[in-house]
Amino acid sequence: MWYHAENSEPLWYPPEIPNFDKMRYQGYTEHQVNAHIQEVPENGADINHLTHLHTPFILSGTDLRYSAHSFWDWITHGWDGNWKQDENDKHIGELTLLHKLSLFGIEIKKLNLNVTATQVGPSIVHLTFKTFLGTACMVHSITPVEPLVQKITHSIYVTGFIPTIVGKFLLWAEAVQIERDVMIWNHKTYVEKPLLVKEDHLIAKHRRWYSQFYSENSPRLKLQKDTLDF
Repeated sequence: MWYHAENSEPLWYPPEIPNFDKMRYQGYTEHQVNAHIQEVPENGADINHLTHLHTPFILSGTDLRYSAHSFWDWITHGWDGNWKQDENDKHIGELTLLHKLSLFGIEIKKLNLNVTATQVGPSIVHLTFKTFLGTACMVHSITPVEPLVQKITHSIYVTGFIPTIVGKFLLWAEAVQIERDVMIWNHKTYVEKPLLVKEDHLIAKHRRWYSQFYSENSPRLKLQKDTLDF
């Protein structure tokens, strides 16, 4: 679905997912968040938040008050990543991640997972997982429901020798991590011009990239009331 505030014809279309016709559908998840629509895709450039929210093992749960201190502290996730704008298609951004799993502080390199998140416009992401069993692709989409309310869906597809149980596990694991983000998004205020430190330079870069999706007549939420009627 294409929407443009000036009723312009589509300026681009989502790219085709390689070998999609050979993939098997494994299910989807749906979440509703109370946040500015830009907060969600901006996570892709906020590499530092991965350490704080997503290092605790997935079995530590989704409640951030307890996930950092649980029985599962001896297993941790690790993340190395970078975000950049596509050189040829300016409406596309790309996040590359290396996911690492460590036991008692020792990295298990055989379990390293390469993930590529291709951001297509303001509300679509193709998450590609490369494993020794094959490739999994998760399609992430954001649909505005009303001002500051967004619906987020994740649909997963797998190929190769990836069994259904692995596809379901990847979907569940992603849901755990997303629900940690939701806890932040639901209590976060969008700041148009935040004070960013050197380590947040990718956020500034992402905001410049995302600004192309606003136009003169883009809807804006007016919080100030002209009268006392409510």
